[in-house]
Amino acid sequence: MKAGRLAGSLIAGFVAMVLTVAPAQAATTISAGHVDAIDVGWTGSALTLDLLDGTVTPAVQRDPADVVLNAVSASKTTVPSNSAYAFLGTAGSPVWILPQTQVSGIVWPGFDTEGVPSGVLSGNTLNVKLVSVSGPAAMSVYTTNSFGTPTIWFNSGDGLPDTRALAINTHAHANWAFRAAGTYTAVFEVTATTAGGTAISTGQKTYTFTVQP
Repeated sequence: MKAGRLAGSLIAGFVAMVLTVAPAQAATTISAGHVDAIDVGWTGSALTLDLLDGTVTPAVQRDPADVVLNAVSASKTTVPSNSAYAFLGTAGSPVWILPQTQVSGIVWPGFDTEGVPSGVLSGNTLNVKLVSVSGPAAMSVYTTNSFGTPTIWFNSGDGLPDTRALAINTHAHANWAFRAAGTYTAVFEVTATTAGGTAISTGQKTYTFTVQP
């Protein structure tokens, strides 16, 4: 009888424990507005990599793993005929672009290193690395100058990792391009060398993009 009561108590306690576990937090989906997708900070001894969500007031730093950046159908365009854009695919084929210049109704992802003070990193420079991309097609990040000439920062279509050096106190935007609709997972890491010569890293952070047909 005592054994039965003990077993019942254990089962009841287990059930109560299961019922009090908080449900998993739903990801925050962002489909329009300004975000600093690559937001690099400094704790006093280490680099951090977060996503700064500027679509809310005040802006909120989020773990990239808790955010989905949604490329809406309005971001769909076609690959230019200029051969310099061949990395996006065949001229005239569809491509989805989160643009370098802000467009209403489309996510505007930026790069921000303003959270790193001068003098803590060697050369006041850090390196943003695109480690890997999984998804239905290639993903690339590039800038265009006033003449429309592209400069590729990252391109999963010709192999990864790709690394881009950025100075501190940088706030920049680029074009984020996807060659097919679907869900993409991109892994970024930021590395640097301290002024004292120590190699440091934010560790790898996972970003999710959904691209609408």
